[in-house]
Amino acid sequence: MKRRMALGNFLVEYLRKIGVKHVFGIPGDLALKLFFALGRKHDLEILTMSHEPGVGFAADGYARATGRIGVICVTYGAGGHNMVNPIAGSFSERVPLLIFSGGPGEEERKLGALIHHQAREIESQHRIYQEVTCASHVLTDPVRAARELHEVVAAVWAEQRPGYVEIHRDMVGREIDVPREIIDWDGRLRFPESDERRVAEAARETAAMFNRSKRPILVAGIEIHRYKAQRELIELAERMGAPVCATVLGKGAFPMDHPLYLGVHMGRISPGPIVARMDEADFVLNLGCLKTDMNFGNRPPHIIQEKTVWAVDRRVDVKFHTYVDAGVREFVRALLQQDLRRHRETVAYASNLTNGIAPRDRAERPVRVSEILRAVNDFLAAHRRYMVVTEAGDMLFGGLDVRVPSHGTYLAQGFYASMGFATPAALGAQIGCGLRPIVLTGDGGFQMTGPEISHAVRFGVNPIVIVVNNGGWGIFRPVTPDRRDLLEIPPWPYARLAQAWGGAGFVAETADELRAALDEAHGAKTFSIIDVHVGRDDLSPVTIKYIREAARRSQAADRGAARGARSR
Repeated sequence: MKRRMALGNFLVEYLRKIGVKHVFGIPGDLALKLFFALGRKHDLEILTMSHEPGVGFAADGYARATGRIGVICVTYGAGGHNMVNPIAGSFSERVPLLIFSGGPGEEERKLGALIHHQAREIESQHRIYQEVTCASHVLTDPVRAARELHEVVAAVWAEQRPGYVEIHRDMVGREIDVPREIIDWDGRLRFPESDERRVAEAARETAAMFNRSKRPILVAGIEIHRYKAQRELIELAERMGAPVCATVLGKGAFPMDHPLYLGVHMGRISPGPIVARMDEADFVLNLGCLKTDMNFGNRPPHIIQEKTVWAVDRRVDVKFHTYVDAGVREFVRALLQQDLRRHRETVAYASNLTNGIAPRDRAERPVRVSEILRAVNDFLAAHRRYMVVTEAGDMLFGGLDVRVPSHGTYLAQGFYASMGFATPAALGAQIGCGLRPIVLTGDGGFQMTGPEISHAVRFGVNPIVIVVNNGGWGIFRPVTPDRRDLLEIPPWPYARLAQAWGGAGFVAETADELRAALDEAHGAKTFSIIDVHVGRDDLSPVTIKYIREAARRSQAADRGAARGARSR
């Protein structure tokens, strides 16, 4: 870095300083200079895809898998607006992304006429992104540009959420001032500091509650992932000797093959042993758990303050006391400094596949969704260095019963739940961390962004995509019995498409055929698509319970409304 340099060159040097090696994007006329600047250095690899949503999901998967910032570059208007949905998902699920967008130059703006790709006003795109990012700037001032970029990046890391930087095309080559503190900075990004006294007091009060308890339980949430506290959580759980559940969004925050892992807690629709164990708990330590409806089975969390501790959003609630400026990682570390009485409980992993569901004849057609999940679990037990990426819809719920060994990882949009996430996210994740993905997607989700898999060959990655093919948006069929025609989608030849795109393709109609296809795909060097035909109304065990619970609550609400109307 130099005290004065072209903004485009500064961007490259700044990204290198913070350790960025990959940039995902799609070029466009108002971003071409920005693209050329970022691609000028060989150690920044530009990865282009077919459609901006695929770019956004790929960068999101990259950030989740690596724990680093995912970087995106798109053009103004048609490109930037196409990116809003993936960025909204990353914002709601706390994924650190940095979005660069091009824009019209100053002379173009002075004309006073509409500029192609413009929606309402030149500033409209920036205003839209202010809703789905934690920080944003349009870099127009050469004196302030370097600091403004640095402010956005620091906020992205501190809040683990997306940030937005708009650079109009006449600014890319313009000389800017680079402050000495940025030149001398070592490139390390830091989380906000916690108040040590408050954290220590919260830990003391929590430890006293825990030591008085007889049936404690820990619940691990997404902030354990985002604030890099997995190792500390494992150490804490082993010190406490208490069972550990994960939330829907936090699945993977605790090793799924650890002897203390109980399974995924999803309120009343959790597996029976988890519901029973949670009901008898006299102390619940929630670490990094967002209070979302998806985490608690489509209903608000039932919180009994006298026996719970919540550490999330940089605060710790211990019974009726609140400690602010207390990050979850520092809180877990402070708990490790306490004198904790070790419990000794034998924990049996619980899922909907290990409790109460009998296997069928594996030769039957079509294969059941539950048998697909069993086959994936058996495959993962034999081949440990895989990650699993699940799509929204039935596979988001089905994936909760997938058990990934500790050498792998698990990714899903467990709250925002946008269809189209899984396949491009798997590409970005493998580029970032090297683990080979198994993608679990329905045919509806695959038809949205699945063709992005055609980029796998040139990226040198090889996901195995399992398309659970029921001929439509199957998760909605139970709740729309009168208009099933609205849920139909055209039949695609998924296996033949894989072959046309340079991969391997398989069709499976039984569990044995699926297992054989998985073994063949494992040996293939290229990507694979396995088209698995299931019954049109077959769904995963968790989805069935989720729909039943939603229907029960809806009927109860209708009855309550009817009683209220009669009383009036």
